Amino acid sequence: MISGLFQYEFIQNAFIAGILIGLIAPLLGVFIVVRRLSLIADALSHVTLAGIAASLFLEKKLGLVQGLNPLYMGMTFSVIGSLFIERLRLVYKHYQELAIPIILSGGIGIGVIFISLAEGFNTDLFTYLFGSVSAVSRSDMWTVLGITVFVLLVVFFLYKELFLLSFDEEHAVVSGIRAKWLHFIFIITVALVIAASMRIVGIMLVSSLMTLPVAASMRIAKGFKQTIFLSVIFGEISVIIGLILSYYLNLAPGGTIVVLAVVILIGAILWKKWWRGRSQ
Repeated sequence: MISGLFQYEFIQNAFIAGILIGLIAPLLGVFIVVRRLSLIADALSHVTLAGIAASLFLEKKLGLVQGLNPLYMGMTFSVIGSLFIERLRLVYKHYQELAIPIILSGGIGIGVIFISLAEGFNTDLFTYLFGSVSAVSRSDMWTVLGITVFVLLVVFFLYKELFLLSFDEEHAVVSGIRAKWLHFIFIITVALVIAASMRIVGIMLVSSLMTLPVAASMRIAKGFKQTIFLSVIFGEISVIIGLILSYYLNLAPGGTIVVLAVVILIGAILWKKWWRGRSQ
């Protein structure tokens, strides 16, 4: 039953891309949660929607960017949005959290304008909003693979710096770490992961895959590295089982993946309570 599932190329693309996203989204999500930037994924996902809507508008109404994957313009918007967030965090030094709702609002506004210019939602936009197994092309898969390699390299070579910056920024700066450039590299990496996750999870739910597995792992992990490991495991379980169920039950993959992540989170909370009660 399961083996027959992989005879289709689009299913192969979806599973490979999904497994990669299940790795990198929770991996970065751990650093995002620790730095109390959980809402940044929501902000950048809406900015990415604006970029995708702009690409579809230019292609369908003006005949421009023909044949260009809308994901690329979405990524461009997402990276620009991430740079604006970092810049606004410097402008509002004592109210840095303001940067996220400002960019979130701007992304929604620009997205709505381009959607209205394109005369409303169409099938293409809906696949980006809620995810679609059949919409993942070979080009999307290679894009996700490239971003995965970039993310793994960033985390591998900058792990110590990102760790210090996440838990004690003042100490990191005193230690000689160039915090400003690390912030920019990190937030650009987050922007790319969010854009890459859209075909599978969808714009409306992409932040969930970056935070729910982390929230579950934090309940039972005994250290930071164990939190990363369990977050990736929970993310992969949600994605793989979610894609299988969404295909056979004809459900939206994004919603299915997120519901499974919620179930895992509830299970982790109950397990923690049971273990604590047992030890008393």
